Amino acid sequence: MGPHPTRDDLFSFGLWTVGWAAQDPFGSPTRAPLDTVTAVHRLSDLGAWGVTFHDDDLFPFGSSDEVRRREIDRLQKALADTGLTVPMITTNLFSHPVFKDGGFTSNDRDVRRFALRKVLRNLDLAAELGAETFVMWGGREGAEYDVAKDVRGALARYREAINLLCAYVVDKGYGLRFALEPKPNEPRGDILLPTVGHALAFIETLDRPDLVGVNPETGHEQMAGLNFTHGVAQALEHGKLFHIDLNGQRGIKFDQDLVFGHGDLLNAFSLVDLLENGGPSGGRAYDGPRHFDYKPSRTEDSEGVWHSAAANMRNYLLLRERARAFRADPDVQEALAASRVSEIQRPTLGAAESYADLLEDVTAYEDFDADSYFDGRGFGFVRLQQLFVEHLLRAR
Repeated sequence: MGPHPTRDDLFSFGLWTVGWAAQDPFGSPTRAPLDTVTAVHRLSDLGAWGVTFHDDDLFPFGSSDEVRRREIDRLQKALADTGLTVPMITTNLFSHPVFKDGGFTSNDRDVRRFALRKVLRNLDLAAELGAETFVMWGGREGAEYDVAKDVRGALARYREAINLLCAYVVDKGYGLRFALEPKPNEPRGDILLPTVGHALAFIETLDRPDLVGVNPETGHEQMAGLNFTHGVAQALEHGKLFHIDLNGQRGIKFDQDLVFGHGDLLNAFSLVDLLENGGPSGGRAYDGPRHFDYKPSRTEDSEGVWHSAAANMRNYLLLRERARAFRADPDVQEALAASRVSEIQRPTLGAAESYADLLEDVTAYEDFDADSYFDGRGFGFVRLQQLFVEHLLRAR
């Protein structure tokens, strides 16, 4: 049995996820193309709240205005019929050969101008569909050879592009925000803005940093050996978690895009706990879409696609249940207190205390018993983690 998704859970999927035909660099597709209307209706039946897409997911690259309009109208009718929403859209600047060296940062100026026009057109579409977020994944914005790319120049062109797009949405009165999606590599050997930290630093150099945040993805951070929960926490601390992509990843390797929870399960548990409970002091930390950016395994048939979509939502809900039980457990509360977890919220300096006051405080240094921490004064983190694991395993 267990929990079932509802629209209040804000679960969303990209058309490119359930619609992936399962081709890879070593094999041809194993599934037939999925029609947009079918995808919307099936996701609605499963309890999803939203659907997202790249422009090229909805209408083929280079489509005429008539084809483009027809596919938009079909989508809008399916949305009206099901009640699904479009919280986010994005633009494909990575599939077509013209983007072989990137879109915003291509060494070819004409390609950069074409990329900007392509995105501007889709900002109009995002506004038409009521999307609130425009995600930008720079999958081709990078290089394989250091000598082939002037990175400082490429970052300047990246900045120029985003500044222009921000100016456009402001002038048009669109209620859109942008979310940069970091990734360290694949398909490029090295991708610009490879991690959440890189993206946050870059955002502060923009003309309108208030309009730009991040869209971290589980696998993208974990394939670089980073802790996804930590990256999301930093984005939250900066007020920059504008969107999030959830999936599964098993270690440092290619981007696997597994079902959420089918990779590092402990990290998935801590992530859900963070998003839903905010931390030791409580309170929901993130109110945006829980977006699943995964790929149904190449081994699955068309029905297996929908089983995998449902598995993402079910795993999130199960982890949410366990996180609530963990936070409500009196033993956990005692262990948190023993580990002094909440003490990190207490400022190191007292109110109005200066460095001069600190230097005069003999209890802070001269009389401080550092040796008492040898074979004593432990933090009890292992006990706390064991309680975490026991709740995950439903042993408590």
